[in-house]
Amino acid sequence: MRVPTKMFLTKGVGRANAKLASFEAALRDAGIAEYNLVRVTSIYPPRCKIISRDQGVKLLDPGQILFIVLADNATNEPNRLVASSVGVAIPKDKNTYGYLSEHHSYGETEEKAGEFAEELAAEMLATSLGLDAGEALTWKEKEQVYKMSGKLVRTLNVTQTAVGHKKGIWTTVVAAAVLCA
Repeated sequence: MRVPTKMFLTKGVGRANAKLASFEAALRDAGIAEYNLVRVTSIYPPRCKIISRDQGVKLLDPGQILFIVLADNATNEPNRLVASSVGVAIPKDKNTYGYLSEHHSYGETEEKAGEFAEELAAEMLATSLGLDAGEALTWKEKEQVYKMSGKLVRTLNVTQTAVGHKKGIWTTVVAAAVLCA
C-alpha cells in the first residue's frame, strides 16, 4: 500500500427513521457513500497535499477501498445539538508527518467543536516535535506558541453540526479527512 499523497476534507448531515439509514444519508451528503470506507488513525502523511472535495472525488471509483479519518455522531432526541469534527495539524517540514484528530460532541457549536479538534491535532503534533505550550493557555495562545516555534505551520478543521429533528427522526453528522493517492 502506498502512502497517500492527497487528502480532502468533507462533511455531511443525514436524517432517517433508522440510525444506519441516517448514517448512510450523511455519508451521501458528504459525497463518500459509494466507497468501502476503512477508518484509520491520526497521521497526516508526509508530503501530502490538501485538495478540494471536487478534485478528490474525481480521483475515486465507486466501490474502491477508501482510507478515512472519520468523526460521526447521531441523535434521535428532538432539538439536541450534535457535532462531529476532524482537526488537522501540518508541520512546516513537509517530510515530517502531521496529525489528524476526531471529535464528537453534544451541545457544542460548530466553532467550539472545530477549535477543539484543531487544538487536539496541534497538541499531538507539538508534543511529537518536543513542544509544550502548557495546559493553562487558551487555544489561540497555544496556536501562537506552536506557530512561533517554526515547526508547526498550519491547523484547520472540518466540522458538521445539526440539531436533532423535532419529531425524533435520527440525525447523523459526519466529518472526514479522505486519504487518496
